[in-house]
Amino acid sequence: MRIVGIDPGLTITGYGVIEVLGQEVTLVEGGVIRASSPETPLEMRLSSLFDGVAEILEQFQPEALALEELYSHYEHPVTAILMGHARGVICLAAAKKGIPVSNYASTQIKLATTGNGRASKEQVQRAIQARLQLREIPQPSDVADALAIALCHYSVISSPIWTATKATKP
Repeated sequence: MRIVGIDPGLTITGYGVIEVLGQEVTLVEGGVIRASSPETPLEMRLSSLFDGVAEILEQFQPEALALEELYSHYEHPVTAILMGHARGVICLAAAKKGIPVSNYASTQIKLATTGNGRASKEQVQRAIQARLQLREIPQPSDVADALAIALCHYSVISSPIWTATKATKP
């Protein structure tokens, strides 16, 4: 099974593709989609993001896409709205390929990868490095975050509770 994790952004979007064979999880690829500069009109940045995600989905043919949930502070409502746009085009790209999307809160992602829902970026990077047996910490941090999202999805779908629930659904 292939899972792609995406850490959405309008300038830099991290992605990480993992492959699961039995209990073995391996890194297929991690990278970033770089949109145009922040001065570029929003619709053009969203178009670049959509094209980049569609290309990744076409190239790697994942069975699932995992995405970080939108998190916003009341002090930054514009940022939340802009991130909603980015998440929307990512979901659209997945829907056009028939790939189901699962959403995870940042605390759930950190808990699944480090055991601490309040872990720092560095702790997440080191946990990803160890889990995927990488020589170096994934850089930039957007890549580590995307891989953490993919690994979170794997931990959820491989848990006995999820498997039992899925098996009992009609």
